[in-house]
Amino acid sequence: MIDLHTHSSASDGSWSPAKLIHMAKDAGIGAIALTDHDCIDGIQEAEQAAARCGIRLIRGVEIEIVFSPGEFHLLGLDLAPETDLEHFFDTKLFETMKQLAQARETRNRQVLKKFADDGYPVSYDEIKEKYGTRMIGRPHIAEHLVDKGIVKNKQKAFDEFLAKGKPYFIQKNCIDLQLAINLIHDAGGLAFTAHPMSLYVSWPHLKSLLIEWKEMGLDGIEAWHPLARVTDCERLERLARELGLRISAGSDYHGPIRPDRKLGLTAGDRPIDDMYLSAIKR
Repeated sequence: MIDLHTHSSASDGSWSPAKLIHMAKDAGIGAIALTDHDCIDGIQEAEQAAARCGIRLIRGVEIEIVFSPGEFHLLGLDLAPETDLEHFFDTKLFETMKQLAQARETRNRQVLKKFADDGYPVSYDEIKEKYGTRMIGRPHIAEHLVDKGIVKNKQKAFDEFLAKGKPYFIQKNCIDLQLAINLIHDAGGLAFTAHPMSLYVSWPHLKSLLIEWKEMGLDGIEAWHPLARVTDCERLERLARELGLRISAGSDYHGPIRPDRKLGLTAGDRPIDDMYLSAIKR
């Protein structure tokens, strides 16, 4: 069993990179990609823990791309596989991720200031301390709103406050797809469209987009994701084969903050087979 899409507390996951790796070992996972949002700071800790646990650590990142109507996240997988960490952190990718992480923190502070200005009992520092993560995200804010009794559940928090078009939504800083692909390739990695169903486009439109993006250098798609239906994942896999794109699979695991995602499992609670390691074979 493997997992090609996970998050740690270096971005908005619940567990430290080292704890994530130990949990992966306990779950019987032999290879795992750490793909924190706009962040590669946790890779060194994860790599050291993976060496102790006898697990293969695949260096990764997840970057948000400018897109409408849905959300477009780009996975960078198997970054700098033959490069030592010291030189890896000298890449343009690392510098750009630092800038995006800072912009993400600024945006989250702005969101919470809007809540505070309207009299809601929320605090950036309280939420960050509560969840022990270096970078909070909307799921943390949503859960905090539930804990404070402002909404009944996390879905209500998004529907009433945090989703696009709602009063407390502020768009994150995103980067252009071509730039993101170039940064991933320059760092020696491969670029995959994460959870394509979140793009919210029709199947014919998705196919035309993937053809266009492949010409820009896109290497593959994450065909298997836990929030997609199995039938859609199977269709995505067929589409990837038709277009000559690599096929990835992941859990998008964040820990207890996202209880609907389980380490090593994907759509339909299916274990992620190690055959998907072929996605990163050169």
